Amino acid sequence: MIFYFSATGNTRWAATTLAKALGEEAIDMAAALYPKRGEQLLRYALSRAETVGLCFPVHGWRPAPLARHFLCQVQLAEADGRPARIGAGGHYCWALCTAGDDIGESMERLETLIAQRGWQTDSRFSLIMPESYVGLPFMNVDKPDKEEEKRRTAALTLAQHIAPVLNARRHDVTMTYKGHWPRLNSRLLGAVFERHIVGDRPFRVDSKRCTACGRCAAVCPVGDIDGGPGRQPQWLHTDRCMSCFACYHHCPARAIDYGSRTKGKGQYHYESITDKAT
Repeated sequence: MIFYFSATGNTRWAATTLAKALGEEAIDMAAALYPKRGEQLLRYALSRAETVGLCFPVHGWRPAPLARHFLCQVQLAEADGRPARIGAGGHYCWALCTAGDDIGESMERLETLIAQRGWQTDSRFSLIMPESYVGLPFMNVDKPDKEEEKRRTAALTLAQHIAPVLNARRHDVTMTYKGHWPRLNSRLLGAVFERHIVGDRPFRVDSKRCTACGRCAAVCPVGDIDGGPGRQPQWLHTDRCMSCFACYHHCPARAIDYGSRTKGKGQYHYESITDKAT
């Protein structure tokens, strides 16, 4: 069973690709936490030989907040209802994070979080994917040739390096790129990022360009946008916004901006790359 969170499609692609390679089910954390209809689904039964995969994007050199929230609440049980043992002799457990570059101490922070549940990972991976964060003046999406290069390299990495490790259920394998200053990035800059930069208040919609298609509200992973077909979006200020920019990147009319920080910048989501490549 593979649990994943994805805002712009990178992590969803990685998780579903591995799900096919491993014969596992891929479950969307956001849909479980914030379902469009029905109730939260936070309890799952594992079959005897089932593995547990945790896939998430890196936000500010830390695991994305939604993934952390989900992992604090989800309940995993054996078929007979007993709590499942995850990692280190129980169900084989692995984690994969996606990022535009380095991940800092993201995996260490994940390990600390799940240790509170009595879980641990047996192997860990990071995967460089096209950049999607545009919330700071010096940050933008990658150029098309770099997007395609990252996508191609990621596909080879999954097929030739990560999937074989997981199929063999190898332990103590770590394939991550932490960067040059992991402690500084994850501890200091990550704290500044979460406390002072993340949030929905800078989002604005150009009413003249907006076509009221409702796509931004549909793709928001935390249900922070009031909108839908025929209605222009309004952000709800629920404090759940992660500044993941799913709304910005999926807007077909380029009607959404994050204050002045996204003026003149590009858009990216994994499906758009797939469209270009076909």
